Amino acid sequence: MNTNTLQHEKEMVASEKKTVFGVWIYIMSDCILFASLFATYVVLRNNTFGGPAASELFDLQFVLIETFLLLTSSFTYGLSMLAAEKQNARAVLAWLMATFLLGACFVGLEIYEFRHLISSGHGPQTSAFLSAFFGLVGTHGLHVTVGLLWMLGLMFQIGQRGVTLVTARKLTCLGLFWLFLDIVWIFIFSIVYLLGSL
Repeated sequence: MNTNTLQHEKEMVASEKKTVFGVWIYIMSDCILFASLFATYVVLRNNTFGGPAASELFDLQFVLIETFLLLTSSFTYGLSMLAAEKQNARAVLAWLMATFLLGACFVGLEIYEFRHLISSGHGPQTSAFLSAFFGLVGTHGLHVTVGLLWMLGLMFQIGQRGVTLVTARKLTCLGLFWLFLDIVWIFIFSIVYLLGSL
C-alpha cells in the first residue's frame, strides 16, 4: 500500500469521525429543543380554557398503532445497516424502502389525527393545552418528514453508487437521527398520550 493511499484512508476516517460527531452535536441541540417543548406541554397541559382535556381527545389504540409503526421502522432500519456491512446494496434498499413506508404511514396517521382534531373544533388556537400539544407533536412529525426526505435521497445515492464509504457514513448518520426520533416519540407517547389518558 503506497503512502498516498494510506493518507487518503486516514483522511476518510477523520472525515467520517467529524461527520458523526457533527450529527451528535445536532442531536444534542435537538434535545434542548424537545426538552423546551416537553416543559411547555407539562406546564400547560391542564390549561384547557374550559375545553376537553387529553383524556377526552386522544384515542390510545390509534396512538399504539402509530407507536408500532415508528418502532418497527427502527428495526427495519437496523436491518438495512446490517445489510450495508455485508455490502448488499439491494438488501439495503429493500430495508430502507420498508422503513420509509412505515415512517410515511406514521406521518399519515399523525396528519389524520391533526385534521380530525382541527375539524372537531380542537385546533391549536383553542387552548394553551392544545397549542402546546400541536407544537410538540407537530415538531416531532416535521422531524420524521425531514428524515423521510433524507432517506429518499440516500436511497437514490445507494441505487446509483452502491454501498461506499460515503453512503455507509450517511446511513450511519441517518440511523442516529432516526433512533433519536424513536426515543422522542416514546417520551411523547408516555407523557402526552399515556399520562393524558389517566
